[in-house]
Amino acid sequence: MAGTSSMNGRPTNVRFAVIAVSVAMSFILYLDRICLGEIVKSASFNLEIPLEKEQIGTILAAFFFAYAIFQVPAGWASDRFGARRMLTIYIVGWSVMTAFTGLAGGFWGLLLARLGCGMFEAGAYPTSGAVIRRWTPFHKRARASSAVAFGGRLGGALAPFLTAWMIVRFSNWRPALLIDGCIGLVIAAFYWHIVRTRPEEHPRCNSHERMMLPSTVDEKPSSLRDLRGVMIATCRNRSIWLNCLVQTASNVGWAFLVTWLPTYLSEVRNVEAVEGGRMVTLVLACGMVGMLCGGVLCDYSTRILGQRIGRIAPIIIGSLLAGSAYLVCPFISNVWGFIACCAMVSFGTDLGNSSTWAFMQDVGGRSVGTVAGWGNMWGNLGASATSKLLPWVLTNLDSNKDWHEMFFVCAASYGVAIVAALGMNASQSIHINDLPRR
Repeated sequence: MAGTSSMNGRPTNVRFAVIAVSVAMSFILYLDRICLGEIVKSASFNLEIPLEKEQIGTILAAFFFAYAIFQVPAGWASDRFGARRMLTIYIVGWSVMTAFTGLAGGFWGLLLARLGCGMFEAGAYPTSGAVIRRWTPFHKRARASSAVAFGGRLGGALAPFLTAWMIVRFSNWRPALLIDGCIGLVIAAFYWHIVRTRPEEHPRCNSHERMMLPSTVDEKPSSLRDLRGVMIATCRNRSIWLNCLVQTASNVGWAFLVTWLPTYLSEVRNVEAVEGGRMVTLVLACGMVGMLCGGVLCDYSTRILGQRIGRIAPIIIGSLLAGSAYLVCPFISNVWGFIACCAMVSFGTDLGNSSTWAFMQDVGGRSVGTVAGWGNMWGNLGASATSKLLPWVLTNLDSNKDWHEMFFVCAASYGVAIVAALGMNASQSIHINDLPRR
């Protein structure tokens, strides 16, 4: 088929297969990430491994902590050794650690397995960002990013329901993790078969398709010496720091939905496990809609308003929606009204997600894996803090145990994101070659 397209002067469609398998990668990424939030409140888990809330918070936070601190090393490794090779390794790694989570016998086993899972998952989105940059035209960059992120939100949306269903089906929590791990290994095999780091390396990508894509022929793999230059350039770039603050602040609000919302529904709203799983799935499904809308909005606003304003517009709009919804949450007595507010949080957060991806691809250049890892690191430190923040808020600030104070904290975090986004400028990319050499 590639030869026929070349003879007829038509571009091949390898880029769509690359994006499609990246979507599948993102799907299992989030399925493995979010399933534990449903597992820790199941009867079979608490019967086998009874844990205090502080211990559960530590385990949930451990994933995000490892995920955060390994972002830059994992992103640089993909810049150095190639996205195809490294992301395949990452998928295999987190799939194995997910299966090991299902074999854990206590607190320490769960903690170590989730640390390992976070370490391998850290490289997924920085590496995928580099793949999107090389396999997508500039004017469709946000939409491609939204498609891959959509896969993650789809996995996240289905994770609570699928996990709860498997726990009920097998009368135990362990098979769910073992099955998730096996699915990940299958996706890793497909990723290795379909993807190449650069279009020029793909045997089925013809010259007409390569002409549609950014040229990466002269881009050399990032060396260890380059890593120093990239980090210096990154730390000198005000827009990147503001983008880090946007990610940190918005993740404080979003992480509540994927870590503590199932527990809140069970303990405060008295919702049964399976019904609660459906509710959380609905909430996260609204994020999927926001993700797709955000990609289209970002590409459109960039074309109409220019690169600087166009990249930040969806972030500001989405953060305004999410923060306002959190402010309303404490005053909604009806559980479905509360779920509607959480759905708005999910939609608003993901409306700006593609803009964040596109921004990092714009400013990162050939070192986009490292730059994206730096931004994601700060964002996930915010998510990690949320896992530990809620138990502290409940203990020290929430005398009525109604969780209202947590909603106000989450709303404030989106206000910070709006202010920070106003100062971002995607047109100012880093230039490590301009730095002085010793």
